Amino acid sequence: MLRTLHVKNLALIDEAEVDFEQGLNILTGETGAGKSIIIGSINLALGEKVPKEMLRDNEENAFVELIFEVDDPKIIDALAEYEVFPEDGQIIMSRRMTGGRSVARLNGESVPASKMKEISALLIDIHGQHEHQSLLKKHRHLQILDEYAKETLDEPLSKLQEVYREYSRIREELKELSTDDESRMRELSLLEYEIHEIAEARLREGEDEELELAYKKLSNGRKILEALGRAQGCLSEQNGSASELTGSALRELCGVSDYDEELAGMAEELQQIDSLLEDLNREMAAYMASEEFDEEQFRLTEQRLDTVNHLKSKYGHTIGEILHALEEKEAQAKKLRNFEEYQKTLQKQLSETEQTLTRLCEQVSAIRKKYAGELTQRVRDHLLDLNFLEVQFEMKFEKKESFGADGWDDVEFVIAMNPGEEPKSLGKVASGGELSRIMLALKTVLAENDEIDTLIFDEIDTGISGRTAQAVSEKMNLIAADHQIICITHLPQIAAMADAHFCIEKAAQNQTTISTIHRLEEDEIVDELARMLGGVRITETVLQSAKEMKELAQNTKNKQI
Repeated sequence: MLRTLHVKNLALIDEAEVDFEQGLNILTGETGAGKSIIIGSINLALGEKVPKEMLRDNEENAFVELIFEVDDPKIIDALAEYEVFPEDGQIIMSRRMTGGRSVARLNGESVPASKMKEISALLIDIHGQHEHQSLLKKHRHLQILDEYAKETLDEPLSKLQEVYREYSRIREELKELSTDDESRMRELSLLEYEIHEIAEARLREGEDEELELAYKKLSNGRKILEALGRAQGCLSEQNGSASELTGSALRELCGVSDYDEELAGMAEELQQIDSLLEDLNREMAAYMASEEFDEEQFRLTEQRLDTVNHLKSKYGHTIGEILHALEEKEAQAKKLRNFEEYQKTLQKQLSETEQTLTRLCEQVSAIRKKYAGELTQRVRDHLLDLNFLEVQFEMKFEKKESFGADGWDDVEFVIAMNPGEEPKSLGKVASGGELSRIMLALKTVLAENDEIDTLIFDEIDTGISGRTAQAVSEKMNLIAADHQIICITHLPQIAAMADAHFCIEKAAQNQTTISTIHRLEEDEIVDELARMLGGVRITETVLQSAKEMKELAQNTKNKQI
């Protein structure tokens, strides 16, 4: 679960730290107090893009840190596949933003934001303010169904996607082969010319590097010999050369070495230097004697290097890439020379792949239909709890005209909320508040099947009130029995169900507006509920109502335990 959130220099927040609890964590506050900043900061830590307006004015950097406690063996195994291992049972995800740059860290190690997103998907599920609107998009319905059925569906669906990729490749290749004879012969002629050009060069791996070194040496041959001659003169041939001076110094030391052991040691060291100079002179003389500028060798090396560089400019940056291009061109030329036979082979492969794809689509569709009935029945039960008095909630299946990477199913949730009505598309029937409740019901069902421990609901209560709000609060409490819930709400009925209640407030300090967040004590909770119930003017009656609401919520929680 998400144990701690630490935020610094983000939007209206100077610095804040929140310790969340297991169960239902509620965040409330006045409009504009900064509730959305809390969710925004969590999203930033999990790898989302950083809006410039999130950084506080006149601050050089911002920082967000999340500390998760992880003890579920399945989650630990899933994290291990990403080479992420909890330390002392914790995963620490942080992000520091400086100007236009940001650095994400996972347990102290820098990681790409993309990896943060993948890891966070194992730990937390965030339902944003407007996510219920995604139910108006049909493709989202298939995603929800596949998520629900993933344990059974993953393997056949992965196989279907693999076969579909092969099916698409064969179709594309057949399409490319559908050219006239004249175009085909032109392509074959060009391929044969390119094959001949590469093959004639008889390239070998590493040859280009050898040629570069040889050319560099040959083109600088005169410069090398002249430099060696001057160096040899300095060492041995000129008056006052290193060898001559070393020999003189050695004779002087040898003449007095019998008088002091330390001088004898110096003479021995100088003897070694003299020997090294003699060896070096011999090596230099041998090199100069063996190295003569060969005009013909230089010309041939230069020509060969030009040939290699010419082929690189046309077929690849390395000899390995050129040889790979040769293999591809030979394979393509073979196809064109045996065009009819190859076309028949492809058509046969397409037919066989299509048969396999059809079988897999039927298998995947059968699994989906089985789980769709189960999913919609469970959602329907939750919708009744959420004050849908008469409701039919079903999934309509149609078959697409062609295969797709996800099969041939075209699915859609449909609903009827009055007796005798035919179920219709959600967008034609459901209001914003009803969509919110439908999404909550779906999230509840998916959560029951999911190992993700932490669920965040950002104003899931949009467009609802009264008895419906009470039903939503009870549903939230039920989910919180098995999951950690963090919920931003403006409804007192939901806030009253909190296991931990946090209030976000905005105030002016030192001519700057900042937001703060703190956990409410029992008497503060009643005051906050009264504010949510009564608005600006909080009377004794409102306070009493708030107290009763909290007591009723506690009674409900006790009954549901």
